[in-house]
Formats: sequence, C-alpha cells, structure tokens
Amino acid sequence: MADSIQIVWLRQDLRLADQPAFHHAADTGPVVPVFVLDDAAPGDHAHGGASRWWLHHSLESLGADLARLGSRIVLRRGDAVAELAAIAKETGASAVHALRHYEPWWRAAESNLAQSLPNGCELVLHDGSYLTAPDKIVSGSGKPYRIYTPFSRAVLGQMPPPEPLPAPVKLTAPQSWPASDDLAAWALLPTRLDWAAGFRETWKVGEAAAQVRLEHWAELVETYHDTRNLPGEDGSSRLSPHLHWGELSPATVWHRLAGAGVGRQTYARELIWRDYGASIIVQYPDYPRVPHKPGFAAMHRTGPQAAADFAAWRTGRTGYPIVDAGMRQLWRTGWMHNRVRMIAASFLVKHLLIDWRLGEQFYWDTLVDADYGNNGVNWQWIAGTGVDASQFVRIMAPLLQSEKFDAAGYIRENVPELAHLPDAEIHDPADERRGSYPAKLIGHREARERALAAYRRFKGTSPSR
Repeated sequence: MADSIQIVWLRQDLRLADQPAFHHAADTGPVVPVFVLDDAAPGDHAHGGASRWWLHHSLESLGADLARLGSRIVLRRGDAVAELAAIAKETGASAVHALRHYEPWWRAAESNLAQSLPNGCELVLHDGSYLTAPDKIVSGSGKPYRIYTPFSRAVLGQMPPPEPLPAPVKLTAPQSWPASDDLAAWALLPTRLDWAAGFRETWKVGEAAAQVRLEHWAELVETYHDTRNLPGEDGSSRLSPHLHWGELSPATVWHRLAGAGVGRQTYARELIWRDYGASIIVQYPDYPRVPHKPGFAAMHRTGPQAAADFAAWRTGRTGYPIVDAGMRQLWRTGWMHNRVRMIAASFLVKHLLIDWRLGEQFYWDTLVDADYGNNGVNWQWIAGTGVDASQFVRIMAPLLQSEKFDAAGYIRENVPELAHLPDAEIHDPADERRGSYPAKLIGHREARERALAAYRRFKGTSPSR
C-alpha cells in the first residue's frame, strides 16, 4: 500500500548508511523508527552497565542524525513484541522492517512479532548485521559448521559482500508521532558514582565517529598482522563496539579495507569471527551459559578464598602486572586489548580455577562491545569446553606473554604503582620493588601444577575417559 506507515525496529543496528531496514522503509512510505528497551527478554544477558552507557550515546547520536532528516526515534521500554504490535496498531502500519539478529531472545521475538502484528501489517526482516547470513553457512552435506577454519573458508567463498547501501537522503515523517519515552529517564548513564570518565576520554560514539575511526584504521590496517598482539601499540582497530552496536556495517568495513595485503587478510578473519560467533549461538542458543563439554565444573574452586581471588581478578589486584593492567583498562575504558583479554581469561580459569561463566558475566557487564556470541565462544575457547577450543592443558604463562608482546608501556599506563620500574623488571617485579602493588595470588609454577592436577583428577573420574 503506497504511503502506508513503515516501522523500523532498531536494536543493535543504530545507523543510517547500509541499513536495509531504513533503505526499504524509506522507499515505501512514512517511517517511524522505534527502539524498545526490553530488559526481560535476555534475562541474565540484559545490557550490562558499559553497554548501557554506549547505548545511551548511540541512541542520542542517531536521534540527532534523524532530526536532520526531519525524523526521530520513538523510545519505549517493556516487552518489545507488545510495544511494537501496539505501535503498529496505533499507526496503521503496513510493515515492520528490521535487521535479523541471532541472539536467542531476538530470534524468539522475531517469531512472536510476526504472529502478533495486526492484520495488514507484516514483519520484513533484512540481512545486514553480518558479512553473511550466519545460519545459512553450511557444509556440502547441509550441516552448519562447528569449527572456525572451515566456516571461515566457506564465508570467504561468498565474499565480497554486497556493496553498501547509501544512507537515505530523506525520511518522510508520519502525520502524527506515537508517544515516546525520554532517553534520560531510562537512566542508562551512571547516577550515583561517575565511573564513566575514562569511557568519555576513550570513545566517541555514533555513526559519524565510527566512520572517522574506520578511516583512521584504513591507514593502519596493513600493519595489523605485526602489531595486533602488542597491547602497547595502537595496533587494534577498536571498531568492535561500533560493529556490535551497528554504527558501522561489516560490509562497509570489508569494502573500505579490501585488498590483498597480509594485514588486511588477517583483519578479515577477525570480521569473519563475528559471523562464526553468531553461527554458534544459532546452533547452541545457551552457549555463553552452558559448557559444550560438561564436567569441567568439577575442577572449579569455590568458597571464601576463591571468592576473594575472583574479587582480586576483577579489580586488577592479582599481582601479575599484565593481567592487572588488562582488568584495569577494562574497568576504566570498557575495552581490553584482545591479547590481554585472553591472558586475563586464561588466568581466571587455569591459574585460579574459577568457573569461566563468572568471567563471562563480568566481561558482559564491563565491555562496551559485549557480544553474546563472541563472548561465549571466546570464553569456551579459553576454558577448553567449547566445540572449537584450546586444550585445557595449554596454560598461558602471563609473565612470558608480557615480555614476548612488549607490554611494559601498557603496564605503566594502567598500573601506575609500577610505572617507575624499568622494562627488565616491570613484567615480574621482585617483592621488594612492588611497593603498594600486591604480591602474586599464586606463583605461576604452583598454579600450573595445581591446574594440571585438577585436570588429571577430572579425566580420571570422567565417564568419557
């Protein structure tokens, strides 16, 4: 029906360029963009504190971009399906356009919404959140891939993605707008304690900022293969939160960075890893909550000392400078260098023998790029419990990792108590040189032997032996 209202349902796709839902809706009739803050559907994976900070600023930025086109965002809080169905009924909309998302609660909501819209209104889903449709990447026998390497080859076989769509130059507004919440009333930002000062210093949020960062990264990407593991270098794209919140489409990134250089090819595999995470949660919707290989919980430490060790890990007080630098960077900025994410996660699971799911939940709350699929896949890889995982007996040595990847400057930036130490000492300071910095929770050799002993006991009692 010509000129009928078109609702655009926004989630983690907060952009105008290469946004198929906006593109197709704008060609059909007046557009009503809607974002519903639905905290109930994800349960324990509702937006964490860091994500809520980013979401506030991303919605604010998109709202300003829409205002320049004579439009706005309708904000609602509650059950997404009920709110969208109500708005569709109120406006007489003929369609709700949305990008597909693969988190289990969004897949359920998409299915329920299709059945809940009033007569004459249809749900129109578009691809655009990933390089491919991750649930459609299957082997020759028609089965989805569980291992990353063949999955990656299959995705590369479908590249390049379609050329990015332009942003709409005009959005026709409806004659009247549905009622909307006030963004500030959602209290997504810190209220009692301003813990986000480092966030504001570190990040610029929104589609325009994402484009600026992409252009900056385009000048550096060819060095990525050599610098990606060096936490003291500006060797990471830092595009992950922009991609997670959909301020950039992965297709836009792919085409901007297209080329045959080794740095570009290495970075392309990181983009494909996003698709892989989505494909895994399609196959195993509870993957970030449930170990694929059960039984490892028998190795986890519990009790007061384990709780104290977990608190020390969270606050960057383990006595291992590279681990503590990462955890403090995470708390200060909402982001952690990828190599250090692995070191810190391995330390929790193997040095401290603490359940990886506690770490997953902490990362979920503190990362601005907290992604359900990627977070679960990465933690199960480290813990040795995943469908495609590192073996548990491969235990990272944080002190050696720190030296190998030249983390001295990174430690000085994030652990100021050690800033006076020379490079030769800062990775593993002697007790008398630590000052106020804590002693190690456990020595590396002792921790390694304890972890391997726990693993041997687990294998000895495992019925799958």
